[in-house]
Amino acid sequence: MILARVIGNVWATRKEESLRGLKFLVVQPVVLKYKTTGEVYLEGRGDTLVVGDRIGAGETEIVMIASGSSARQSLPDSHIPVDAMVVGIIDKETFTDSGGDPDA
Repeated sequence: MILARVIGNVWATRKEESLRGLKFLVVQPVVLKYKTTGEVYLEGRGDTLVVGDRIGAGETEIVMIASGSSARQSLPDSHIPVDAMVVGIIDKETFTDSGGDPDA
């Protein structure tokens, strides 16, 4: 899975019939980075993606993305032409530097 930040929406009034009712988001994949203080932050990395969303993610939220055939398994019809889907919205993340105790 890929972690990504939602940065926008895409609307398509004309599209493949099987895509009707599916919301589309623009997301920026993110990676974990460490400041010299040891603090962890998320940094955008790579190209943006257009992903399908059936669970209601909003702008600036961090989401989990499944891609390829795994993305299509989250849909009622696995023949829908989608390469990536939001499969989770991150409510809270806990990161530590190099395996340390998050409560330390």
